[in-house]
Amino acid sequence: MALRAGVLGLGVMGRHHSRVLGGLEGVDFLGVYDPADSVPATVEGRPVIKDLEAFLDMGFDYCVVAAPTAYHLSIGQALAGRGIHALIEKPVASTTEAAIELRDLFTQAGLIGGVGHIERYNPALQSARVRIADGLIGDIYQIATRRQGPFPGRIADVGVIKDLASHDIDLTAWVSQQDYVSVNARTAHRSGRDHEDMLIAVGTLSKGTIASHTVNWLTPFKERTTIITGEKGALVVDTLTADLTHYMNGEVTETWDGISSFRGVSEGDITRFALRKKEPLLAEHEAFRDAVLTGDTDRIVTLAEGTRVVRIAEDLALDGLTHHLSTSAEE
Repeated sequence: MALRAGVLGLGVMGRHHSRVLGGLEGVDFLGVYDPADSVPATVEGRPVIKDLEAFLDMGFDYCVVAAPTAYHLSIGQALAGRGIHALIEKPVASTTEAAIELRDLFTQAGLIGGVGHIERYNPALQSARVRIADGLIGDIYQIATRRQGPFPGRIADVGVIKDLASHDIDLTAWVSQQDYVSVNARTAHRSGRDHEDMLIAVGTLSKGTIASHTVNWLTPFKERTTIITGEKGALVVDTLTADLTHYMNGEVTETWDGISSFRGVSEGDITRFALRKKEPLLAEHEAFRDAVLTGDTDRIVTLAEGTRVVRIAEDLALDGLTHHLSTSAEE
């Protein structure tokens, strides 16, 4: 029997989730909840319901929460109260306290809770993680991410840290299989909004890897790049195109004494891997569907993992604000 699924929130991501659920094998997509007056009556041929209780009465096995972050906790509480599994868009909640409450609520109810950190399902990052685990570039020295572009009008309730940098926090920890042990940040407010719109962050991971994240909403082109540097070479991931390139350390022996004494690396062979490119959102939905069916959460981002991301994001926001206020006071 097919699982019965629905979507709460009909913004940009809610429409994408509805599209994927409408064609997902083993799932019966029943409809969408959104109380806004501007939403259509149907999406993907399914009804849009404006009353939450009437929507939940449709009888779901699981739902996708794509409403604004501020509503994640209250919607999660309503779903857990009905015994409904939930895939919640990132960030999982507005605060660490709210994320912990959601995590504990779903755990105590014996329900599957996941977080929509979609970059984990990007084929280039998935391939990079496997190759790192296989020792392709040896010990990881550094991970540097760049995630920048124009401001998306859909975002109103969080800043660039929780909206965009949360991707980099999660993928960096996941691809390296390490935890953050410290973070520092510089932030800026350049566009007149309440929340920060630019971030430069640095961090240290549990095995000594250093990380840096450049994130903003004020660049007139879109960039999504992750560079993973190790003892044997580097991997460069472009998540916009799902491309993965391997740069090997060179093995040329230098005979010039002045150069041969330098204990660095040189350029070696370059390989661009051919990857099977499945849509990340479809892969995410397949993983969550299977988790609901089997109870195995190995392929999803759990609420516990999502909570750790929110905590680190809050640490970055606080550190960035502290330095921002200090600079303002000096001026």
